[in-house]
Amino acid sequence: MSAQIRTERKTYYEMLEKTQKGALDVTPWLEWFFGCLNRAFDGTEDPLGSVLQKARFWEAHAATLLNDRQRLMLNKLLDGFEGKLTSSKWAKIAKCSQDTALRDILDLVNHGILVKDAAGGRSTSYSLAPTGGTGT
Repeated sequence: MSAQIRTERKTYYEMLEKTQKGALDVTPWLEWFFGCLNRAFDGTEDPLGSVLQKARFWEAHAATLLNDRQRLMLNKLLDGFEGKLTSSKWAKIAKCSQDTALRDILDLVNHGILVKDAAGGRSTSYSLAPTGGTGT
């Protein structure tokens, strides 16, 4: 709520001033306040949904043996990785060789966590499995 009030700071102070200098009717201020509260709730749905989805993913894969590079890249994918994930990008981000990147990726494909995208050859890319590999 405090973040939403900061976003609407100007209106907040205007409503306070009107309420303090006007009649004793606090209805307009309460209407603004509850509207602000509603907007604050609306603003938390997407981040909260992402956090819950990520938590469910890691809970589903708690028993899967993953190396640090795989955990790093999966977190990037879960956080909304921009573009297509290729072994070249993996190698660059995870600071490993292209061969190591491909082994990491294929291991995740074998676990059902990643899927190979339709285009192949030099443009082979990978995405999280439709269910995120959670088995649901």
